Amino acid sequence: MTVPTPRRASAVREFFSGVGFLFRGFRIWVTAPRLMLLGMIPAAIVGLAAIAVLVALIVNIEVIATSITPFAREWSELAQAAAHLAAGVALIVASILVIVNTYTTVTLMVGDSFYRLIAAHVDAVHGAPPEQQSQGFWRDLRRGIAEGLRVLLPTVGLAVLVFALGFIPVAGGVIAASAGALLGGWLLVVELSNIPFESRGLHLTARRRTLRGSRARALGLGAATYVVFLIPLGAVVAMPAAVAGATLLTRSVLGEDARLSTLATTTDKAKEPPHER
Repeated sequence: MTVPTPRRASAVREFFSGVGFLFRGFRIWVTAPRLMLLGMIPAAIVGLAAIAVLVALIVNIEVIATSITPFAREWSELAQAAAHLAAGVALIVASILVIVNTYTTVTLMVGDSFYRLIAAHVDAVHGAPPEQQSQGFWRDLRRGIAEGLRVLLPTVGLAVLVFALGFIPVAGGVIAASAGALLGGWLLVVELSNIPFESRGLHLTARRRTLRGSRARALGLGAATYVVFLIPLGAVVAMPAAVAGATLLTRSVLGEDARLSTLATTTDKAKEPPHER
């Protein structure tokens, strides 16, 4: 008799499973509204600075776009306008990628204690993993800053790539925006999952390796969060939900929920009377 092998979920299904973690994160607003409101405070403070930078960029985009396209000065008026438009769109899309990921890193650092409470609440509801011993405040802070910088540095290179994609004729803006959501979303989920992974004694290298093993699922959460962050005030409301969603994703990719389910089933069977087994 042939034993059927379980089918692996398709990449598309895994992607939307990751998107679902963000919506499950929003459901924490129902079970712990005060905790989620606390998570909005640092998001709102850092968000004001991020909005100011973005508005300043948009207001001056025409001047900046003209200055970075000196090669178009001898072109016809129509060609110059097209080059300036492409440069402006590409620059805004690339800048959004940098701003969103910088905003996330800074917000998590400013509101670290609040977001740890949210992650702990999610773990408490679903079955908390063994608690890891802290290495000390200053050591944890130094490592957190170093890991945050290691996540942010690739953002610059990706922003340059997205900027270049914006110059592709006709579809450049759409291609650049799509690439920004996927590439920025990946960096976003690596940063958002910092707290739940760290609480399990797993740091950046292990975090990246584990998330790469479930890339489509991780990208689903990251891309969905990235898009929501682009909505006016969306980042402020969604930040606590994104941390909750990242905690759920962490549990999923580490197989914790499956292990707890197996343990519960085994325990229940052990409690059954012998004649009922």
